[in-house]
Amino acid sequence: MAQNKLYNKDVKVITVTGGKGGVGKSSVSLNLAVSLCQMGRHVMLFDADLGLANIDVMLGLRIEKNLGHVLRGECELKDIIKDGPCGLRIVPAASGLREMAELSVDEHAGLIRSFSSLEEPIDFLIVDTAAGVSDMVLSFARAAQDVIMVVCNESTSVADAYAQMKILSKDYSVRKFKIVANQVQSLEEGKMMFQKLVTVTDRFLDVTLELVGCIPTDINIKNALKRRACVVDLFPQSPAARAFSTLAMRAASWPIPEVAGGHLEFFVESLVSRPEKEEGKEEVENNQS
Repeated sequence: MAQNKLYNKDVKVITVTGGKGGVGKSSVSLNLAVSLCQMGRHVMLFDADLGLANIDVMLGLRIEKNLGHVLRGECELKDIIKDGPCGLRIVPAASGLREMAELSVDEHAGLIRSFSSLEEPIDFLIVDTAAGVSDMVLSFARAAQDVIMVVCNESTSVADAYAQMKILSKDYSVRKFKIVANQVQSLEEGKMMFQKLVTVTDRFLDVTLELVGCIPTDINIKNALKRRACVVDLFPQSPAARAFSTLAMRAASWPIPEVAGGHLEFFVESLVSRPEKEEGKEEVENNQS
């Protein structure tokens, strides 16, 4: 029996989010994804900021069809995937479509389950969400195995990240967050910002935080974007690129759960449990024959 390769139990699903806009969340998502590709991994980047597509704009990609066409039944998910740097596969969102930003929870679930139609070998699925605490963001955050929270050293960024983690932990039982301190002047600044966040969450929330990356302020990031490229591809020896590569190496070592549990039947349940179900079904068929 043929097995859908996307449903290999070794697929790691990482959602990248942030409580506040403008913290560089999409830059982290893109550069993390490309860094993993440079390590020889098969990576798919899902632009889940459904109403304000960003990844295709950052890379200057020409998009003929997007998720809006998929939801309207005009094409399948495989028909909209684009090639990115270093072999990255990109699922582009729609841009400027109000209805895409106002999908119901059921529509989010249907969109996520549409990934079951893909037949690509994927090691990592990176989900780049919108900022804030909308139903869309919460749906994608609780559907992943790991949640990366991108935070800048600004009081509003820290406060909004706290608010997002509060909702995810209390209402959806997401209790582990990996923190990326972005746009910091030094490693020490990133650690200090992280400690501020830990001080507040330890007092009021039942969550575990882990500092997994400190991305320095680097003019090469803007220079790369001006050329519709990512810094790890265009300026691989720059401080930011080295920091993203370190983040990717850490992400590659994060364990994958043997069984899914704790979240709704979205990415994780399907990606992890599908092989066992298929193998069990095949075994039953063999016994009956």
